Amino acid sequence: MEETITIYCKNTRSYHDVPRGISLIQLKDLLGIELKYPIIAAHVNYKVENLDFLLYKPKDVEFLDASSPSGMRVYVRTLGMVLSCAVNELFPEMDLRVEHPISKGYYCTLQWHRDKRQDPDEEQEPPVMTREMVKDIKERMKQIIAENRPIIEEEKQTKEVIRMFAERYNNESSIFETLGNPYCRYFRMGGFIDYYTNVLLPSSGYLNVFDVVPFKDGLLLRIPNRTNPTVLEDEVAQDKMFSIFQEYNRWNKLLRINNVSDFNIACKQNKSFGLIKLAEALHEKKIAQIADAIAQKRPKIVFISGASSSGKTTFSKRLQIQLLVDGIRPEVLSMDDYFVNRVDTPKDENGEYDFETVNAVDLPFFRQQMHDLLDGKEVDLPTYDFTKGERVFRGNKLKLKKDSVLIIEGLHALNPCVLPDVPKELTYKIYVSTLTTINIDNHNWIPTTDIRLLRRVVRDYKYRGFSAQQTIARCPSVVRGEQKWVYPFQEEADVMFNSALIFEFAVLKRHAEPILQEVPKFCEEYTEAHRLLKFLQYFVPVPEREIPPTSFLREFVGGSSFRY
Repeated sequence: MEETITIYCKNTRSYHDVPRGISLIQLKDLLGIELKYPIIAAHVNYKVENLDFLLYKPKDVEFLDASSPSGMRVYVRTLGMVLSCAVNELFPEMDLRVEHPISKGYYCTLQWHRDKRQDPDEEQEPPVMTREMVKDIKERMKQIIAENRPIIEEEKQTKEVIRMFAERYNNESSIFETLGNPYCRYFRMGGFIDYYTNVLLPSSGYLNVFDVVPFKDGLLLRIPNRTNPTVLEDEVAQDKMFSIFQEYNRWNKLLRINNVSDFNIACKQNKSFGLIKLAEALHEKKIAQIADAIAQKRPKIVFISGASSSGKTTFSKRLQIQLLVDGIRPEVLSMDDYFVNRVDTPKDENGEYDFETVNAVDLPFFRQQMHDLLDGKEVDLPTYDFTKGERVFRGNKLKLKKDSVLIIEGLHALNPCVLPDVPKELTYKIYVSTLTTINIDNHNWIPTTDIRLLRRVVRDYKYRGFSAQQTIARCPSVVRGEQKWVYPFQEEADVMFNSALIFEFAVLKRHAEPILQEVPKFCEEYTEAHRLLKFLQYFVPVPEREIPPTSFLREFVGGSSFRY
């Protein structure tokens, strides 16, 4: 008699007795599961697994398509492997490097395989990627997809995996050494091997929506739309953001740190404190340069915007100091103090308060006070009591002086509807971002949203009494708000500032891991908590005693000399 197990399928909302050892793809066919878009992965007890995963014990199973965040990550990772394989087959002396996300896709370049005889301090000129090369890469990707090549997950002793990848990529440093596991998993597609941080699709044939186009001095991997994965994301111009990425990438190359393995080696060689000092000095220099630009232009209003947990508040306080050095009297206001009373806050489609919308701000009152200040009048500034959900007045009066500049910090500060009738020449706009500038390795990038999510998890637990589960649960609404109300206006900025720090994940690790480990394993939020915990394992921990009290990181982990 065939042995069976009982699984609960969240898609059918019912229990099923199925053969022990059944694969997810067999289970999908047995139950006749169909989703709006093709099924590409599943949550098994809230962990992401590929469709070849075998079930031997009772489990909760939820099948996913690419419209889910977990499903999209699986799809894009697999696209990355097919792209890397295409480059390897066409240009075996080169390797693909996925640099960073940009323009709703991923910017990629080529680099030479390093000759083991080469001086490690000798910098090679990168290969020139021509339009013809990009066209050839795209055609080879189509060929690989048409062949529906199986993607096999394999596992071997770590020392053997290190040897294989060192031979394949001519690289002595390896992320596998950081993990400290006796065995490591990797992926094989025919004769091509690669490493990815999580599961991939069972074969290349699942990839039916993608594009590869020339972009700057490399190429742009275009991916499916996150809400309708049957079509591509629209390519958007992000020239200013691209320049910030490139600036920090050049800085990393000077430090000889491009990947996490480089960073970990530096830390093991007791160089972490030097990296902290250099990174903090770079931030200070950039803020001073922005202050000098403001002093030269002499605007009446400086707008500072950025997504949640990007460090807008710390940036405004540090800019305030640099402006004082330049002989300018800054007056900092937060748009959060102009929220409508909570009972008047607009609600989203689920009937929940929508704190992300610009309509959560009392715009008529805000505009009136800003115009009164610009006209030289004294105003009674509000303070928002977040405990009561009400705006209160505590006698905080303000009247701008001749040498004053008004600094307005807030989520919607770059939105043109905030102060539509203030002449552009009277304003200066700054966008604060968190652009991670190192990757796990050449083919595994770090999402720019992860650094902000980890910052928020630590801060909300430490200062606001929210568990990691509560913070993660609010993420979808926060992300929707940012996509609608923040990102469309970031290129409006006169200048962008990257508040991320190269050592940040290594410091956040110690704070975030115990908080994330508190998330119950039987809830939706565990999927994200588990993913973040797996991600943090790639970093060696770094003590924070050398981090200055004015650092952006202090806003989240504590020890800041600023009052928030």
